[in-house]
Amino acid sequence: MVAAGPLRSVTVLGATGSVGLNTIDLLRRNRDRFRVEALTAHRNTAGLAGLAREFGARFVAVGDESCYGDLRQELAGTGIEVGGGPQALADAAARPAEWVMSAITGAAGLAPTLAAIERGAMVALANKEALVCAGAIVMAACARSGSILLPVDSEHNAIHQVFDFKNPERVERLILTASGGPFRNRSRQDMAAATPEQALAHPNWSMGAKISIDSATMMNKGLELIEASHLFPVPEPRIEIVVHPESVIHSMVAYIDGSVLAQLGSPDMRTPIAYTLAWPDRMAGPSAKLDFVQQKSLSFESPDEQRFSALRVARDALRAGRAAPTVLNAANEVAVRGFLDRRIGFLDIVAIVEETLERLVGHSADSLEEVHAVDDEARSTAESLMMAAA
Repeated sequence: MVAAGPLRSVTVLGATGSVGLNTIDLLRRNRDRFRVEALTAHRNTAGLAGLAREFGARFVAVGDESCYGDLRQELAGTGIEVGGGPQALADAAARPAEWVMSAITGAAGLAPTLAAIERGAMVALANKEALVCAGAIVMAACARSGSILLPVDSEHNAIHQVFDFKNPERVERLILTASGGPFRNRSRQDMAAATPEQALAHPNWSMGAKISIDSATMMNKGLELIEASHLFPVPEPRIEIVVHPESVIHSMVAYIDGSVLAQLGSPDMRTPIAYTLAWPDRMAGPSAKLDFVQQKSLSFESPDEQRFSALRVARDALRAGRAAPTVLNAANEVAVRGFLDRRIGFLDIVAIVEETLERLVGHSADSLEEVHAVDDEARSTAESLMMAAA
């Protein structure tokens, strides 16, 4: 349980998204333990304003500056400070909260995440792209400020719970588990004809649209591979991916003595969020408890990189280094949006990512400015490839 004492001040970046709302649910259940400093959303002014009033947030911001007027009107007379635009998101992260949930989807979450890290906050990281786009920059900022980075992704959170950080030399390998998504047993032919509705229908998890499509292509596991290489002192060849359809074991750490430690739980994002929210303590969570007798069996299989080529493409990008992961992420965001908008087919997503990588070889990403420049170029290239494919 969280120790009694002063309320922990918290900020939720991306409060109206899937991870944000799961975080809000935990805050709602534990009002006597937390105080909300700031909340942000992209465009959902009504939802954001409602949460701000409910929790008495001191500052709220909307990423889309065109929505600023609506948000300001929603909160008129409340005394809550309001901001709009990308800088306002960074301002929210810079507010004096002890704990910050970084759940803004995509590269837009990078600057706010860095703003929280640079002031030494405890950051619960749900934004994959921050480490994928700028892992070296983010980890260097953590080292300078003393910021504690707590992964929210169920896989990295699982590893964090069982990893021996004091003796990392005892770790033999990391094993990231993957559900396999909605197309685990489907042929390439079926996948080529897949609709957005079919790709969004994840068998185990309830998630936002972007991460659901990434799960369907298994690009999410490729992004998680890159994340893991930054979060844990284990080289890429010793980070494995195993398909585990039941999504009960969230990941494993194998040690040199033959022991394998795993973190298990029902597929509910509130479990890893609660772990970070209460860290280094524990707090009661509402997730369904595992019934091992009812579960009966757990199964595992190797991922099929012929059908799910995103795994190979992501690993190649990690090995290439420099700006390749940044290009991978940007092109994937554009291609996923193109698929959701029905401009391209499902299999075109990874094909566009791979061709974008081939066209943008050798770029560096040693500074935030270079990261943004490469990100912009990759998005433009991917967009051109989509237009050519249409």
